[in-house]
Amino acid sequence: MPDSPHGDRSGDRVPVRLTRRGRAVLIGFAATVTLVGLWLNVGQGAFAGDGGSGASRPARTVVVGPGDTLWSIASAADPGADPRRVVQRIIDLNGLGGDPIVLPGQELRLPSG
Repeated sequence: MPDSPHGDRSGDRVPVRLTRRGRAVLIGFAATVTLVGLWLNVGQGAFAGDGGSGASRPARTVVVGPGDTLWSIASAADPGADPRRVVQRIIDLNGLGGDPIVLPGQELRLPSG
């Protein structure tokens, strides 16, 4: 069979060509994925700092007393906030994983409010 103009050889592949619209769609998709990723990281506090004031605040700490719980400590630390969020921030800040238990005399760092 004669060679066809399209190249019937099994090893030849036609290179992928993107049109102008295809490149725009690809760039737009990559930008959207990047922005969503950054937005999710900011929501989780990945870029949270001291508000850009330039001076860092001293870390607040509390010593756990008898009968104290993470809930009671969180409620006292930031009375206007949702205690569930403050408890989670205390757990994250102090590296308390799994089933976080606090003991009397334990020192905990508190999130800056």
